[in-house]
Amino acid sequence: MTKQSRRQFLSSAAFAIAAARLRAQSSSAQATLTIPLHATGPRVPADYIGLSYEVEQLVDTSFFSPSNTGLVRSLKAISPNGVLRLGGNTSEFEYWKPTPDSPEPAHPVTRIVEGEPKPNYYPVTAEAISNLGALLDAAGWRCIYGIGMGTNAPQRAAAEAEYVAKTLGPNLEYFQIGNEADLFSSHLRDPKTWSVKTYLDEWLAMARAVQKSVPGARFGMPDVASRIDWLTQIADAWPSITDKPNVITLSHHHYFGGPATNPNVNIPNLLSAATMVRVQKTADMANAAAARMGVPVRMTEGNTCYRGGKPGVSDVFASALWSANYSLLLAANRYTGVNLHGGTGLSVANGLGGSLPGDGMLAAQGVSPEDIAKHPHPFYTPIATFGTEYVLEPVAYGLIFAGAFAGATMFAEDLATPLQAAGVNAVGFGAKLSDGRTSVVVLNKDAEKDLELTLDFGSRSGRVELTALSAPALDSREALIALSQLPVPRLRAGKCTITVPHASGMRLTLG
Repeated sequence: MTKQSRRQFLSSAAFAIAAARLRAQSSSAQATLTIPLHATGPRVPADYIGLSYEVEQLVDTSFFSPSNTGLVRSLKAISPNGVLRLGGNTSEFEYWKPTPDSPEPAHPVTRIVEGEPKPNYYPVTAEAISNLGALLDAAGWRCIYGIGMGTNAPQRAAAEAEYVAKTLGPNLEYFQIGNEADLFSSHLRDPKTWSVKTYLDEWLAMARAVQKSVPGARFGMPDVASRIDWLTQIADAWPSITDKPNVITLSHHHYFGGPATNPNVNIPNLLSAATMVRVQKTADMANAAAARMGVPVRMTEGNTCYRGGKPGVSDVFASALWSANYSLLLAANRYTGVNLHGGTGLSVANGLGGSLPGDGMLAAQGVSPEDIAKHPHPFYTPIATFGTEYVLEPVAYGLIFAGAFAGATMFAEDLATPLQAAGVNAVGFGAKLSDGRTSVVVLNKDAEKDLELTLDFGSRSGRVELTALSAPALDSREALIALSQLPVPRLRAGKCTITVPHASGMRLTLG
């Protein structure tokens, strides 16, 4: 079945499947949620939803370009005003080439390590940046622009930043310098001497050079892979630093697990409550460090499975429920945004030493090259490219579902515990939308139990609208968000009851 026909099939059949599951499923749980009258939690930024791409994607100057209408259309479908982050492992091997006759600079010697990007240097050109600026205008998005640190020099970083700032203008969110510097000791720096202190010394030299060329420059840091304690150490050191660059956010990455060959990277673990407990611990540590510096936190690169994703986990409907849950949990923790990583298979593979582990895993299972090619590459990408066709993958549908809360003010009250106490693997989030309506999202991640849910809105009244996030199964390659064709409940004495089928999401909006 082709990509297009799968989407057409789902559009016509998804809710018939959901209804059939309700009739066939006997196991269920019951719970009641009392919906607060006022929203006193964090406000979700209007541009909360974002994507992350490798800087090397800029080598193809026609990719980030307004002429790439498939990409523009896909970005708009994910968010009307999102944030595109450029970074990734390949960012450490880019160099600025302002004119066609600009010479390639000398490069330092780096270690070649399996699984790390090979030192294949490539130019970022003025044409690529100009096209990027026009793409952002066409899509209504802004950009976090990553400048390499691992093999770069302050004066080159400053020249690149100056052109980027002038070209992107108000669409430039901020600069990040360096990608996953906590891992530099594996191939870019001496592991005996590399530390938060040596990182800060190098980062400050580059950031100050950039700020001299771009006086209004803003920065995010440290963009670590997993060492959240680096944020704590930076917050400890920050008061003693003089001539501070204008850091407006702390940032980190997050992948549920990996690589693809890891048997623990599976759908039950991806959707388990314990997975989000770990996310909460990370958010607590990151927010504590950020509060001491007076800035917020952003998750700038992440996805289901590091090193390119895992087929059957990263590219199926379970990833939609994960991304919706993950994005809403960080929003409830005052994060300013999430950027899920993706792009073309080639650009991501180049950041991983030249190949995607998921391809090798499928080949070892005897899957033919033709069938391997039917998966998105990388497997976790929100927007897949199949020739000239751009396709939204399941993980993107989770972003879109969570993105309904962009611009809303979330409830501070806990809506998850009553659901989990009912014995079902489900979570809930609520918010006051920017138009004043009350909206509640319930994600039933349980593989077996339906959820019979009563929502108590107190004295409120109004029309109820249901929107579903659904697919034939957790391991389905399809996902759909649409107004539910199931019966729309009526409020009776401020209450209504809905059924959230197992392995699905439901958003109920009252207003």
